[in-house]
Amino acid sequence: MINYKKATKENIPSILDLQAKNLVTNLKENEKEDGFVTTPFTVEQLENLIALDGVFIAIKDEKVVSYVMCASWQYWVAWPMFEYMASFLDTLEYKNQKLTMDNSYQYGPICVSKDCRGSGVFENIFEFARFEMSKKYPILVTFINKINTRSYEAHVRKLGLEVITEFEFNNNNFYELVYDTSKKLEIK
Repeated sequence: MINYKKATKENIPSILDLQAKNLVTNLKENEKEDGFVTTPFTVEQLENLIALDGVFIAIKDEKVVSYVMCASWQYWVAWPMFEYMASFLDTLEYKNQKLTMDNSYQYGPICVSKDCRGSGVFENIFEFARFEMSKKYPILVTFINKINTRSYEAHVRKLGLEVITEFEFNNNNFYELVYDTSKKLEIK
C-alpha cells in the first residue's frame, strides 16, 4: 500500500536517496531516457521547503518512492533558473488571467522511483500536491527540459498540463507548462 502525505524532516534521508538515484548528473546517457531530475536539494533546502508545507511524498514500505516539490515564487527565486522564469512571468496569460507571483506557484521537481513508474503513483502524487496547493494558488507553473521527453509526455498526456511558452536558459531549452489547480485530475 502506498500512502501520500506532506514530508517531515524524518523523510529527508529517503528523499535524498531517491533524488541521488534520479539526478541527471548521476545518470549514464542511456538512463536519461527514463526521465530525470535536474535540481539537487540539500538537507537545509529540504528542511526549509518542508517547513513551508511544500514537499509531498509517496511512501511504500517505509521508503519514499516519489516526491514533488511545490512552493511560491518567493521561495524559488533564490535559484537563478527560477529567478529568470519569474522575470517574464507577468508577460504570460492563462485562461484570460495574467500570471503573477501571487496567483501561481512553481511545481516540481517531481520524481518517481523506477520500480513504481506506470503504477499510478505519478498521477496520485500530482493530485495530492495539486489539491493541497489549490488552497493557495489557482495556477500551477512548471518547466521541463526538452530532452526529458518522458517527463514531457507524462505531464501533457497523463496530467493534462499545457505548454504556455518555451525558453532557453544556461544553454538548455525548456517547455513552460501550466495547469488550473481547481481542475481535479481524473485518475483511472
